[in-house]
Amino acid sequence: MTDMSGKVVLVTGATNGIGKVAARELAKMGATTVIVGRNPDKTQTTIAEIKQASANSQVHGLIADLSVMDSVRSLAEEFKRNFDRLDVLLNNAGAVFSERQETADSLERTFALNHLNYFLLTNLLLDVLKRSAPARIVNVSSDAHRMVRRMNFEDLNSEKSWGIMGWKAYGQSKLANILFTRELARQLEGSGVTANAVHPGGVSTGFGKNNGGLMALMMKAAGPLFMKTPEQGAETLIYLASAPEVQGVSGGYFADRHPVEPSPAAKDDAAAQRLWEISAKWVGLAARV
Repeated sequence: MTDMSGKVVLVTGATNGIGKVAARELAKMGATTVIVGRNPDKTQTTIAEIKQASANSQVHGLIADLSVMDSVRSLAEEFKRNFDRLDVLLNNAGAVFSERQETADSLERTFALNHLNYFLLTNLLLDVLKRSAPARIVNVSSDAHRMVRRMNFEDLNSEKSWGIMGWKAYGQSKLANILFTRELARQLEGSGVTANAVHPGGVSTGFGKNNGGLMALMMKAAGPLFMKTPEQGAETLIYLASAPEVQGVSGGYFADRHPVEPSPAAKDDAAAQRLWEISAKWVGLAARV
């Protein structure tokens, strides 16, 4: 087990599923572990569970609705008030929505939560990550990115094309995760900060069950037969966050602890740069790190 003593790790979407397992295991390695949740009560319960399981008292929680950009900004500010270093940022929070919804920012919720959240939070914390280098950024993506053939820059907000039960919008957001990771890695060359994306596999968690109805039934039925346990799904996240052998590795897409080839669309560097420019504009950031 890697010794993470003295390191600070921030894990989003950490009150359930693979995020919770990753936070627990990194805490077991000795890391000061900061989890992000949306529900205060559930977050406090998770903190207590991780402390008990890890015998590590340095487990903390922050509250944010990561689909709302002002909430992402507040999260970054609160983190910086309380911590002076960040060794691992694990962007894990995400969801699929069976019906199209818009956030308070007039953004389609899937794209806002699954991509713009990663983009904005990472950029707001880059100064801390660079000061803490060598540091790592791990972005949870999915092989669902293969469901779309290219980024639809004419409809990033999914106003024209939604797909069955939102899966097209979800696939596009997961493609965005890989494109963001590749461009981020390119921009961070020489900084001591790495960025990699991961496909955790189909995992039996609460994912998709927020929708109720047919999608919830499908996810529940598939879980015991075809999906990984949260412990299995979290393995590659933990590996990329802690393993000495991937120190310095950047810009990759990993599954089952090994680099794998994403789709051709996910290797389109011109699309990655274009997505970065648009994302920066939408969240009100300068275009380059």
